Amino acid sequence: MYRFADRLAPWLAGLCVLCLVAGLYLGLVVAPADYEQGDSYRIIYIHVPAAWMSMFVYVVMATSSAVFLIWRLKIADMVALASAPIGAAFTAVALLTGSFWGKPMWGTWWIWDARLTSELLLLFLYLGYLALRGALETPQSASKAAAILAIVGVVNIPIIHFSVEWWNTLHQPATITKFDKPSMHISMLRPLLLMVLAFQLLYFHNLMVRVRALILQRENRASWVAELAEKNHV
Repeated sequence: MYRFADRLAPWLAGLCVLCLVAGLYLGLVVAPADYEQGDSYRIIYIHVPAAWMSMFVYVVMATSSAVFLIWRLKIADMVALASAPIGAAFTAVALLTGSFWGKPMWGTWWIWDARLTSELLLLFLYLGYLALRGALETPQSASKAAAILAIVGVVNIPIIHFSVEWWNTLHQPATITKFDKPSMHISMLRPLLLMVLAFQLLYFHNLMVRVRALILQRENRASWVAELAEKNHV
């Protein structure tokens, strides 16, 4: 796994930069202004990918936690632990950019909207997971307790996704994941999809880097780690 992460990380970083540059250029320069929101809509090229990744990363974290509890795979626990701070960062970006978007659209920085509230709860779940990992004395107990919290908290993901359909909310409904066709023009949709891909690649790159660091930390007494350290020192 260490070798796999070490080889994959640079490729993920390169592809991420390419998609990021292309997406930002097409979204901020090429795409036309919206007929209702003007240029203020362009924040979606950060907000929407960040919001999507906040949920995606949590599903990865919860799935990895379930795998760890069932099959006791240490690498699954490492993936969950490595994903938590990345997901928390994506969630914070989604909430922050949502506030910037909400001010000109709704006239307020924050409102206790169903989607906003459930997204804020998601941030607390990430932070709670990280806090629980550091609160317990033994690593084994911390891993199990945090894994249970991650699995229980996954119920919040469908609430976030379907909140605009289940309750009367100010947040606009889905514009991309429709069964018929997206309600965005292709000139606006193309850069948005590129940015979603860029954020996805950013997550996997950071995941590979953090998993690699966790492997070294947990296997620091292994002979292969000593050989690797000696080789790099030379």
